Amino acid sequence: MKLLEQMIFEKGEILNGNILKVDSFMNHQIDPELMEKMGEEFAKHFKEKGITKVLTVESSGIAPALMTALKLQVPVVFLKKAKPSTMQDPVCCDVFSYTKNKKTTLCMEKKYLNETDRVLFIDDFLANGEAFKGAENIVKECHAEMVGVGIVIEKAFQKGHEYIVGKGYDLYSLAEIQSFENGKIEFKKG
Repeated sequence: MKLLEQMIFEKGEILNGNILKVDSFMNHQIDPELMEKMGEEFAKHFKEKGITKVLTVESSGIAPALMTALKLQVPVVFLKKAKPSTMQDPVCCDVFSYTKNKKTTLCMEKKYLNETDRVLFIDDFLANGEAFKGAENIVKECHAEMVGVGIVIEKAFQKGHEYIVGKGYDLYSLAEIQSFENGKIEFKKG
């Protein structure tokens, strides 16, 4: 998605050699027009999958997931990063956060996914695939079916892509970063 790549190129910052900061348009301040265009792009790609729910992880995945769900006309469910005391029948799993460099627990009420659901997972970043693996485990525990994975920004040089494609999922990334060479962002060609 050329518009997204342009935003990353103009406004993205590389931290510590391999972390991309996109706070100015997605992870802190949100550009709603960009989110709407991303939702349209994801919905167009996955429209034939019979999706009944869009699933994401709080908080940075919510905006693109919500716009995608709006375009697909289905509900969005987000995994919480802590189990609130109000959760009555939780399904949870632990994942390691690459950017936070710590373990996080993902939780949701089990009633929001079931065996009739065809789930599209949407997230802001794909690095090593840990958030996806957590979502995948929760979807399986709820007896739902994961039918697609939409990623806003994929770091193609890390192992998340290989895991998701290796499991046979339809992976669609809007921007694929090949490398961060000498402080510059190199997008994957083709």
